[in-house]
Amino acid sequence: MSTSEPNQENKALTALSEAFIAKVEAQELRVGIVGLGYVGLPLAEAFVRKNLPVVGFDIDDSKITHLESGKSYIKHISDARIQSMFASGKFSATTDFEGLKTVDAILICVPTPLGKHREPDLSYVIATTENIAKHVQSGQMVALESTTYPGTSEEVLLPILEKSGLRAGVDFAIAYSPEREDPGNPEFETSTIPKVVGASSDAERAMACALYGAIVPTVPVANLRTAEAVKLTENIFRAVNIALVNELKVVYEAMDIDVWDVIEAAKTKPFGYMAFYPGPGLGGHCIPIDPFYLTWKARAYGLNTRFIELAGEINSNMPGHVIDRLAEAMNENLGLAMKGAKALVVGLAYKKNVDDMRESPALELIDKLRERGMEVEYYDPYIPVAPSIREHPEVEGMRSVEWTEAALGKFDVALIATDHDGVDYTPLLASVGLVVDTRNAIRVKADNVVRA
Repeated sequence: MSTSEPNQENKALTALSEAFIAKVEAQELRVGIVGLGYVGLPLAEAFVRKNLPVVGFDIDDSKITHLESGKSYIKHISDARIQSMFASGKFSATTDFEGLKTVDAILICVPTPLGKHREPDLSYVIATTENIAKHVQSGQMVALESTTYPGTSEEVLLPILEKSGLRAGVDFAIAYSPEREDPGNPEFETSTIPKVVGASSDAERAMACALYGAIVPTVPVANLRTAEAVKLTENIFRAVNIALVNELKVVYEAMDIDVWDVIEAAKTKPFGYMAFYPGPGLGGHCIPIDPFYLTWKARAYGLNTRFIELAGEINSNMPGHVIDRLAEAMNENLGLAMKGAKALVVGLAYKKNVDDMRESPALELIDKLRERGMEVEYYDPYIPVAPSIREHPEVEGMRSVEWTEAALGKFDVALIATDHDGVDYTPLLASVGLVVDTRNAIRVKADNVVRA
């Protein structure tokens, strides 16, 4: 290779970067977002609000149909917001990936779940990248937003994309900017949460910062691996601290100490403490899953992530602890065995104020209650009918019960798994002999309430 080739490649990348940034500044750059779920849809909205045209891509025909009808399929995103996106003339959605040729930036927002043995499942990322490789054009930028282990962009995405015959860092750019969505949190949205941005070169990083900087402050980091590690670190931090308070809950229960009272008092300290709260287990698309992406990758370096695995073990054991506590309370308070009794699980979503059931501990609680011989139903104002869940097919088609004293009166015990705001627990307390509260949802003193 002659010494002039690297210089020519640098010049090509610099020209690519400058042209890309000029398009952003002129609000002429077209953004393509692959995956219109909890991450991709609000991201599309954020770009549209800043007058950047967006084409949304998804393999799910029903999502495209909903969007084109002005309907949202995500509870915390209203129909009016979808209609406003289309009314702007800046948004379109399609299942035809041929349209990737027409955009300047391709942002990948697809799931990264775990396999049966807690190994990373990159099948969605790989399939999407293979599809992009068929259509990628010179001058484009491809950015992954899905949470993954350090090295994914370089080791997985780059080789697939270069099958197109184009070269990363020369003909097209690669970046990584992890999603930081918190569905249902009214205090934060996509356009108010800073975006971490990593790339392999200054020119590519400048492109990514220009794009994301159009909608939100950016936090540039040294390279792709660092950006990938940032997202894992954020979620590992949460998982470990939740495991700590879950363990403290079990210890303090044995000492007849209310862990919720302890946390409320501890958080009055203005420094050196951050409040985390216990629960019946971990749920959602991030916290129960992401730490094990690092655990898996660390093994390739001959390293064990003992702290992360211990936290995972503690959090995974919480549903079992809750069921044991419920069984004890039924025996002591009602003189009833679990077998043949009727249980109501209050809350099916993985956290309050969303309709997202991914990895919800409520699903495992339902399984465990049924294993003990109980008849189980649920109530969730956000999920009137339970959709299909791959790991829990038995819940599909279940319907939320009515929230009336008459309907609730048939249950022997209620188990609060999710503490949606706006739920009036008065009918529950008046109708059910035992309420097991895993979320500190009931703040009034009542003889029939037991915390777990």
